[in-house]
Amino acid sequence: MKIRAAILDEMGRPGPYAQTRPVAIETVELDAPGPGEVLVRITAAGLCHSDLSIINGDRPRVMPMVLGHEAAGVVEECGPGVTDLKRGDSVALVFVPSCGHCVPCMEGRPALCEPGAAANGAGTLLGGGRRLHRADGSALNHQVGVSCFAEYAVVSRGTLVKVDPELPAAVAAVFGCAVLTGVGAAINSARIPLGATVAIIGLGGVGLAALLGAHAAGARQIVAIDRLDEKLERAYALGATHAFNAADPDLVAQVKAATHGGVEYAIEAASSVDALETAYRITRRGGTTVTCSLPHPDHRFNLQAVNLVAEERTLKGSYLGSAVPARDIPHYIALYHAGKLPVDKLITSRITLDDINAGFDRLAAGEAVRQVIVF
Repeated sequence: MKIRAAILDEMGRPGPYAQTRPVAIETVELDAPGPGEVLVRITAAGLCHSDLSIINGDRPRVMPMVLGHEAAGVVEECGPGVTDLKRGDSVALVFVPSCGHCVPCMEGRPALCEPGAAANGAGTLLGGGRRLHRADGSALNHQVGVSCFAEYAVVSRGTLVKVDPELPAAVAAVFGCAVLTGVGAAINSARIPLGATVAIIGLGGVGLAALLGAHAAGARQIVAIDRLDEKLERAYALGATHAFNAADPDLVAQVKAATHGGVEYAIEAASSVDALETAYRITRRGGTTVTCSLPHPDHRFNLQAVNLVAEERTLKGSYLGSAVPARDIPHYIALYHAGKLPVDKLITSRITLDDINAGFDRLAAGEAVRQVIVF
């Protein structure tokens, strides 16, 4: 079938993207779903820093690629072997397809699925195929098995989680990445207990979702840190008790003073080694520092090794919020309906597919939290 899709042919083209237009909207061919695959009509897709990091080259991927990894949609057709979904089901798309039988999947850690990671790196679906082609027959790569900046997508069954059909499409979309990653970093990775002190560094969609997760967990102090004062104000509205500008040279001392020695849990979501170092420095003795961002692979983090032992520190990564998507997304949606996880407040605008380059300009400038393409 013919669909309109957003294609990136080369990484690293400079901004402003509204002028240089690295992402091209083209009509392409989408094949029917193969065994274990599903055709989904995309209803909404969010613009995320992980997409931006491919455009600017911070997150190298195979080219050319149909972009997009955070979305919601409706099942149109199930390929052979898919029996637990049907046409008309509402779904959220998750950017790590889980095979269900590798060691991490069997251990209950589908975010670390080994075949899923290999397929994502190769630009294919979980089964190894590519279902997107240009008119000349040349293959297009899939972004992490999703490629949702398009009218339709063929994805592996392990990419989909069935969701409440009454959930607005734009809201459903953010559960697949921003909410799963951010809330999961707070709940699954950090395991924030009731009454804890928490800091969130980097207040984009993932960071603010982590803030919502910390608030829902019952943290008594939530320190929000970012370079943009507008985001600090938004953090207050979402439950932060303190907010500091990351550019303040006295930041570490101020956070330690406000939290009586540092926070018990610090979550870094800024895709910056400097931000990670700040998160580590403001974590108190015996505390836990979690990073859920993806800086350039060449970037390195330095720490005083003896400090890990002498202060019994924990430093850990969190990918996809250490989530079990089929378990966590329905739980988080239930919390949203109960008013305890207001993720709709992360959405700053709804845009069209044709506005995508300007949307990435706004994202790069920090002028937006979550822009959602509505189809």
